[in-house]
Amino acid sequence: MPPATAPRPADLFRHGLRLLLDKDIPAWVALWDDHGVLEFPFAPDGWPKRLEGRAAVSEYMRHYPDHIDLRDFPDLRIHETGEAGTIVVEMRGVGRLVQTGAPFDMTYIAVVTVADGRITHYRDYWNPLAVPRGGAADFTRGDR
Repeated sequence: MPPATAPRPADLFRHGLRLLLDKDIPAWVALWDDHGVLEFPFAPDGWPKRLEGRAAVSEYMRHYPDHIDLRDFPDLRIHETGEAGTIVVEMRGVGRLVQTGAPFDMTYIAVVTVADGRITHYRDYWNPLAVPRGGAADFTRGDR
């Protein structure tokens, strides 16, 4: 059920970033519509390219804090679009890789659509070239 007064897409997105920094993955997943779609157009081989439904998003994100300790999202820019409920986001996620302690610094561009206070579509154009070799950042593996 959507909130009585649904937040603007930009406000919902900012709230979601705060939840990720707090490592509250269940609350972040709760921002999603039951049928929301998460896409990764630049995902490398072996990584998912499309997740359909809140349950799939939840499973995908379940181990994220065990692998990536996000500390900040500097350089956040949220652009309104001419399409109702859709924003374009430019940002960096910085922190450390839990397994190795190595720095984590990822640049993202995302196209996010929100309806009735829930994320319905999220296209995440993260940079696979910035993923360290060796799997320390790969929270999607089935052998974790």
